[in-house]
Amino acid sequence: MSSTTRITVTLPSDQVAELRKLTDNVSGYVAEAVARQIRHQLLSDDLRRHEEEHGHFSDEELAEARAKIFGGDGSAKGPGAA
Repeated sequence: MSSTTRITVTLPSDQVAELRKLTDNVSGYVAEAVARQIRHQLLSDDLRRHEEEHGHFSDEELAEARAKIFGGDGSAKGPGAA
């Protein structure tokens, strides 16, 4: 098990109420959300650096990436599409 640090986080009461409806492990839920956001930020930073060094991605490169991520023709469908 990885080490942990206890912190205090202030959230709006309505968000806490909704969190408690979703999970009985609020700390775990928040930790997963933070990890997801960190991954998202690191990926964004990497993509920005790549484009700064090599130029913008072509439509073909974007279609290939979408196909690898979503399968098939690369069209983004469903709730994970953004």
